[in-house]
This record gives sequence, C-alpha cells and structure tokens, in this order.
Amino acid sequence: MKRLVLALLPLAAQAQCVMCFRSAAAQQAERARVFNEGILVLGIPPLLILAFFLVLAWRRRRTWQNGSNAPS
Repeated sequence: MKRLVLALLPLAAQAQCVMCFRSAAAQQAERARVFNEGILVLGIPPLLILAFFLVLAWRRRRTWQNGSNAPS
C-alpha cells in the first residue's frame, strides 16, 4: 500500500487546475504574484483545521497512554 501511494505521489503533485495555470501565465508579473498570494491565503484555513485535529488526536493519545479514559 505504501509503495502505491509513493508511486502516485508525483502524479498528484503535478495535477493542477488548467484554468488557473493559464490565467496565471497570461498575467503580468505583479498580478501573478497577487494570484499566488491569494492561493496561499485560501490554503491557510484548511491547514489550520488539519493542525487542530492533529493536536486534538495527539492530546487524546497521550491521555489514553497515561491510563486515564477521561480527557484532561
């Protein structure tokens, strides 16, 4: 399973929206920079949500390892 994921990773990393690529390529340098910043801004909320769930899972794991079933 791990080899399958690693084999598909380059394909997934290269998959991009053609419309976004073409519109960014047609822009001037300043507009392309703003476009890239907008993409980063839109990526921040999902990353924060993922980080929240990872921290929550890590805290729950520590609680269960200590022998207590009640979260702190």
